[in-house]
Amino acid sequence: MAKLKSAAVRDDTPQPLPLIDLYRRMLLVRECEIRLAERFNDGKIPGFIHLSIGQEAVAVGVTAAMRKTDTVASTHRGHGHGIAKGMAPLDLFHEISGNQEGPCRGRGGSLHVADFSVGMLGANGIVGGGIPIAVGSALAHARLGTDNISGVFFGDGALAEGVLYESMNLAALKRLPVLFVCENNGWSEFSPTNSQYVGTFEKLAGTFDIPYRLVDGNDVEAVHAASLDLVGQMRAGKGPAALECMTLRVKGHYEGDPQAYRKGVEDSREATDPLAAARKKLETISSGPIVEIETRVKALVDTAAQAAAVGTRPVFEEASKGVYA
Repeated sequence: MAKLKSAAVRDDTPQPLPLIDLYRRMLLVRECEIRLAERFNDGKIPGFIHLSIGQEAVAVGVTAAMRKTDTVASTHRGHGHGIAKGMAPLDLFHEISGNQEGPCRGRGGSLHVADFSVGMLGANGIVGGGIPIAVGSALAHARLGTDNISGVFFGDGALAEGVLYESMNLAALKRLPVLFVCENNGWSEFSPTNSQYVGTFEKLAGTFDIPYRLVDGNDVEAVHAASLDLVGQMRAGKGPAALECMTLRVKGHYEGDPQAYRKGVEDSREATDPLAAARKKLETISSGPIVEIETRVKALVDTAAQAAAVGTRPVFEEASKGVYA
């Protein structure tokens, strides 16, 4: 393997964002997914969609600590990660609607939505599938001599996947700048975490001497602060880090999931809503900017959804384009 270059430190490192900005980003994610759910239930979106409503603080808190040139890999629940990383709502709606104006020309859809222009390497339909992609991206950053970092989001269901162990081992061995972010929402598809995995993510990280941090994944400020600290260490050449965010999957595994398997066990959904918590805290300062932000965000999402509704549908002649194997 070629020797890794020394990183060239840049002066555009993200600084801590005020809560009002974090709230705006979370609201943008939430409103986009609410509108996606509406369009899906109206039969306007093909296939299935998996929503991250209730988990917005993780996506926003982590990506707000990143540069545009940093990269992220995602899960099957990746809309929020894409928007938080900088995807335009219109691009997201076009792609998930299967329109040719999408970043992947409508071929990625919900499960593989990607936008390389903002460092979003893609959602992934395979549990844990984004993890080795993020490690490969981190290796590229290191070989190119940059101090860019790579992040990967995965659920607690991926803790039992062998690729996580292999990827953490390689990242630790090569001291690669990878932030392993576990969105622990307590459920892997239709099963609780404790029925699939023995042990903890903390112990797994410790096996590879990877620094580990546990935070309240519904507190966007806590997630953001921990991410800034860990990302700063990674840019300084200290290797990978692990962040576990305890959160809640408000919706079902997929949109339309009746959720009969978890009735009566999630009475705290409203109490743990990251947007409600942030809004309540902001109201102690001033409610004026909040209302203005909410109005603007909803208008932006409405405009994007309306434009995507009349996007260009794929034609048969396009089917073989972009195929390389």
